Amino acid sequence: QVQLVESGGGLVQAGGSLRLSCAASGSTFSINTMGWYRQAPGKQRELVADISRGGDTDYADSVKGRFTISRDNAKNTVYLQMNSLKPEDTAVYYCWIPGIGDDYWGQGTQVSVSS
Repeated sequence: QVQLVESGGGLVQAGGSLRLSCAASGSTFSINTMGWYRQAPGKQRELVADISRGGDTDYADSVKGRFTISRDNAKNTVYLQMNSLKPEDTAVYYCWIPGIGDDYWGQGTQVSVSS
């Protein structure tokens, strides 16, 4: 089992920046990919970015060039640096680790961007 604890959400004006963190604990030896999803009101949860243990990254087209995902394998922590935030980035952001059976999810952290 893996437990995920997120931090770093909040309210910011458009154009501002936020940094999310997610620390994993438990059976962390099995972790390869880590990532972030988000879910806006009335919309489906969508993948924002993910990163492999080796550092390969993928981003949703909507955040490319603005968001940067990174990780510290020694600390089992993944980060999401969000710059040039837009009102449409407003959502609950969830840390995510794909599992062999069920995936692991954080509790979610609210990011709100005002215009």
